Amino acid sequence: MLNYWLVTRPKRKLDSVPEILSTIAENALDQEWKGERDTHLVFEEALENAGLKREGERRDQTGGGGRTYMAWIKSLGLVFRQENTGKIKLTLAGEAIMNGDSPVLVLTEQVLKYQFPSAFSVSRGVNVAERFKIRPFRYLLRLISDSRVNYITQDELAKIVITEAENEAEKCHEHIVGRILAYRNDGDRILHKNFAELYAPSKGAVNYNDPYSHLMDIANTMFNWIEYTQLARREDQKLRILEGREKDVERILSVTPTFIDRPHQHEFFQRKYGIDPKHKKDTRDLTGAYVVTSYMVQEQKIKKAFICESIRKPISSINSDLVELIADQTGINSLTVGAVLQKLYPHGAIGSFMNEYFEMAFRGREDATDFERATQTIFQDTFGFEATHIGAAGLTPDVLVLSDSAGYQAIIDNKAYSKYSISNDHRNRMIHNYINGLASYSKSALPLAFFSYIAGGFSPSIDDQLKSIADESGVPGSAMPVSNMIKLINLHSEKKFSHEQLKRIFSIGRRIELKDLIH
Repeated sequence: MLNYWLVTRPKRKLDSVPEILSTIAENALDQEWKGERDTHLVFEEALENAGLKREGERRDQTGGGGRTYMAWIKSLGLVFRQENTGKIKLTLAGEAIMNGDSPVLVLTEQVLKYQFPSAFSVSRGVNVAERFKIRPFRYLLRLISDSRVNYITQDELAKIVITEAENEAEKCHEHIVGRILAYRNDGDRILHKNFAELYAPSKGAVNYNDPYSHLMDIANTMFNWIEYTQLARREDQKLRILEGREKDVERILSVTPTFIDRPHQHEFFQRKYGIDPKHKKDTRDLTGAYVVTSYMVQEQKIKKAFICESIRKPISSINSDLVELIADQTGINSLTVGAVLQKLYPHGAIGSFMNEYFEMAFRGREDATDFERATQTIFQDTFGFEATHIGAAGLTPDVLVLSDSAGYQAIIDNKAYSKYSISNDHRNRMIHNYINGLASYSKSALPLAFFSYIAGGFSPSIDDQLKSIADESGVPGSAMPVSNMIKLINLHSEKKFSHEQLKRIFSIGRRIELKDLIH
């Protein structure tokens, strides 16, 4: 029995989940799983061929690597084993990802619902101690939202929280807060003298030289998972609520959902856990006979190829270039590929790219050009502007957008930093080269409506800096945190902002907040 929290981690980050899920859909869906080593090996080989699992990891021919990846996807509530047939099925959350819904939105729900006990935590070979009745990722948000704590380090999570946070009651919370504050003062001296024995790894071997390594691995993985939700992020080795997401976290924590019951009944638990954001319950009848046709096999191959492309680049529509690319990848004729894509993803799957777009906003110069090009594609294909990437032309902004219908053009500048501040050099460049020099790089005579910076986050002085530029240039500006940019994209998929509405948002004269997108 494990005396601490556990998340399984064949991969420490969640960004590859859509690809792995699509590999399951192609190679193991609607097949019996338990004890079927041939199926396990086929799935494992497919993971290796797709570059999702390193070749040569296989120690034997039992398909153990494939089972590890399947357990990971089950632990996230995306698949389940049907009781009466033993076959693998997708939950509603798994279906949502395969249908092109935003993996970030779907997996955020799954991470926040992740609980002990669960079908995963009580399973043979895992067996997390019964003393834990807690939703660990919700609890992490609660901890770092507590003004006495404000942040949490990997050490604190590994040595205090995942070993001692048993439930969500106020008494337990106060205990954990006290222990964290004590740890910040006195370090490892506050830990139990028998720590190594109490929290030994699953095989029971106590490593007195480093009794924390397995717990640190778990803590690191948990940090990666919570960062994927875009609600919190590490900075200086401290996990904090992400700038601009405070209200979202407050809303999440204001409602305490009931625990999912009956974890020992695998299908019952997984189908309740795996309800996606668009549904309240799983009413599907999955008991009927299932005959796999050659067209269905082709469809799964096309879906897998599309999912893999959509998480790497923004796809807002189905065009001939995409059809030909997927036809080449799958070996399926372009007419069939085009028909399947138009049927399944008529509006593309822009949400699938949002994790990559979010990460680009924090990478500094590493992916600067990709970040700029992605922004250009989003303004063009998602928002319907004429958008041009001109960042490589010299003293020009990254992206120029133009709206004939609303009669304006605008400047977008990407800054891939967590706390961007407009330096004096950047201020002068915006005023004299970008705004006053508009005619040198734009052929349009339409008026310049706004300038905007898109970044991971901004310094506290950003509003004053924007005002300074606007006062001298006469053009209003804004600062859009990437988390709110993603919110805007998601909202646009539901309500379709007009170019006049987008002008109002991006001309606000300060940092753009969540409330500005809703009203």
